Amino acid sequence: MNRRQWLLGTASAGLLAPRASSREPARLEARLVRLRLRHTWTTTMSSSDFRDTVHTAYTRDGITGRGEGAPIPRYRETPEGAKRAVEAMAPQITAGNPFEFDKLLRTTFATIEDNYAARAAVDIALMDWVGQKLGVPLYTYFGLDPADAPLTSFSIGIDKPEVIRQKVREAAPYPILKVKVGLDVDEATIRAVRSVTDKPIRVDANEGWKDRDTAARKIEWLIGQGVEFVEQPMPAAQIEDVRWLRERFAIPIIADEAVLHPGDIPRLAEAYDGVNIKLDKAGGILEAWRMIQIAKALGMKTMLGCMISSSVSVTAAAHLSPLVDYADLDGNLLIANDPYRGVQVKEGKLVLPDAPGLGLTPA
Repeated sequence: MNRRQWLLGTASAGLLAPRASSREPARLEARLVRLRLRHTWTTTMSSSDFRDTVHTAYTRDGITGRGEGAPIPRYRETPEGAKRAVEAMAPQITAGNPFEFDKLLRTTFATIEDNYAARAAVDIALMDWVGQKLGVPLYTYFGLDPADAPLTSFSIGIDKPEVIRQKVREAAPYPILKVKVGLDVDEATIRAVRSVTDKPIRVDANEGWKDRDTAARKIEWLIGQGVEFVEQPMPAAQIEDVRWLRERFAIPIIADEAVLHPGDIPRLAEAYDGVNIKLDKAGGILEAWRMIQIAKALGMKTMLGCMISSSVSVTAAAHLSPLVDYADLDGNLLIANDPYRGVQVKEGKLVLPDAPGLGLTPA
């Protein structure tokens, strides 16, 4: 083997990153996609029959990387604003070297304010492109074993008891349920679930319990129903109240709305047992990876969650799932018009694609 053959071989194996060609100009495109829900989705925050997400396509050297971001109204983000933010970032992203993605994304993101769903859509598309260019799945790029991917929970939104029972029956293939609570109907909701299944339940209050006495009463009752953990029981700002709850109950308490970015995690470590990390909150795969490492270093449980999204965003998060303790990566399972296929769920376990990059295929 001569030197040229060796260099080409190590490049294709990801040991030596090739530089992107400049023969054709790179493109970064954004479009809004309306995702239709299988059931009306209700939480303490909203109720709707669809979600709009921003999809991105980064094309260079004949390869297209796909990305997606789900804007979160809780943080004053909108689909239209996310699309505009991606379009504003496009000149800088397309002019840069995608193999210098850390520097390229940091300098580009510094030019926009907030818009973390837009950042996620760009980050995911760029990382998908890099994985495809190197010829490896993203989990391989991050040094992970896909066999370590955990079981994912399947989410049950707030609804009338008869509808909840039907949703639980439809979720028969999934061994773990995540049930939305946080309203006055919490006990009726859980009773409806328990009337048709004894599966493990995780609950998410989405900041719905506004005072610690109410939260304590709800948690004590939920423990008797075999709940595995409670996610975001109280408003994000009420850290001391959550600390008070944690001192009184052994059940794990997981932060969601209270944790957005890496800098949030250290101050939460004494109040929460773990953190729910979402690419749309964090701003993409790279920032989510950093958050996982920080949480693990602090001895906290880690969870990867998602918004209601297509297989683009959910698969991107799934590539990091071998790192975490829990997964709630079912956003694509809740929609009726997923435009792509990526991560699969078999008997609750996440099965990652073995194709390069995200490993997406058109639906």
